[in-house]
Amino acid sequence: MSGLDLKADCSRCAALCCMAFEFEPSPDFAISKPAGAGCTHLNAEFGCKIHADRLAKGFAGCLKFDCLGAGQRVSQDVFKGADWRVDPTLGPRMIEAFRILREVHRLYELLDVAGRLPLGADQERQRQDLIARLDPGTAWTEPDLLRLDERALQSAVTGFLSALKDVVKTGATQG
Repeated sequence: MSGLDLKADCSRCAALCCMAFEFEPSPDFAISKPAGAGCTHLNAEFGCKIHADRLAKGFAGCLKFDCLGAGQRVSQDVFKGADWRVDPTLGPRMIEAFRILREVHRLYELLDVAGRLPLGADQERQRQDLIARLDPGTAWTEPDLLRLDERALQSAVTGFLSALKDVVKTGATQG
């Protein structure tokens, strides 16, 4: 596996998950918030005012979500530390980049898990080819993300993973 880090680092993010998503009152969220608006619990440093008490205050959804490192990559690499609160025109662009890169990271994570299976040489080559499509080896740019054919990538990864059913069955019976 190459060096793509899928660990979220909220300290390097512009709170994109706290801004991008819409939510309605539910067991996961105590309030409603439209997509594209910052959560009312955000502080000036993009931190959460209720971080230690999110569950008790009705924000279990925040605990369940993992951006897989897409937030800090969009904030730091794609938008070079820009702040959507200082320049509101960046908000929709950052949301779209975050949405795309989060999906790229999700697909990458699935391929990482597949790499733990006893793959044949051809299957490993296919997996590495897919990984190369998901990790350009350099920082993603906004134009790169917008040009990305998500459906084709999703289809390719899903097709590859579906073809591993026999490997999964064999590995499960051997372990």
